[in-house]
Amino acid sequence: MRLLSLVSLALAAVVHATPLESLQKRAAPQGIDVSGYQPGINWASVKANGVQFAFIKATEGTSYRNPEFSNQYTGATNNNIIRGGYHFARPDISSGAVQANFFLAHGGGWSADGRTLPGALDIEYNPYGSTCFGLSAASMVAWIRDFSNTYHAATGRYPVIYSTTDWWTTCTGNNASFSSTNPLWIARYASSIGALPAGWGFTTFWQYADSGPNPGDQDIFNGDAAGLGRIARGS
Repeated sequence: MRLLSLVSLALAAVVHATPLESLQKRAAPQGIDVSGYQPGINWASVKANGVQFAFIKATEGTSYRNPEFSNQYTGATNNNIIRGGYHFARPDISSGAVQANFFLAHGGGWSADGRTLPGALDIEYNPYGSTCFGLSAASMVAWIRDFSNTYHAATGRYPVIYSTTDWWTTCTGNNASFSSTNPLWIARYASSIGALPAGWGFTTFWQYADSGPNPGDQDIFNGDAAGLGRIARGS
């Protein structure tokens, strides 16, 4: 993902989180997130290195499709890595519903097969212009809700929301209304997670580094392997 190169979730009913500051990166399932910038991944090696889940970029806006998505998704699947797609949001070019449907049509779907994560909405710093894509906080909240509700209507799951506390506070007015429905995937490259956006008492996923022993960004699930399986099953 792009965000911390530009600036240096929560199913509470089924994920029982440890306190944020005591979450140890080696004590919970490890994951990665990758995009077209990581071609030719050796997924067998990734699995051997301890990775249990992966988020894979599927789409951006209304026209971009990751050319590596199929190979990456299949590679993760064949090596028994729980995986799901993510969509990089472009609130400046079309509605949330339009982009959710584009995502769903090109890799962002979900099924209760025990190995598919709910799709993730990557909503963060705009690499093409103004930080908040030219939207007011109220308009941004409405856009995210449009995407989220459309995804939920199609799959029965609310998408994971990936962001930073700084961007969320700046561009949504630190809106707390998604915390009861959408798992949080927080990005913070530090030894601790720090403050979270309003409403969320814990994060479900934590992107803690943009490089490491495995390709792409480095992530951790806030729970155990059984909890990760519950996320995938929707139970």
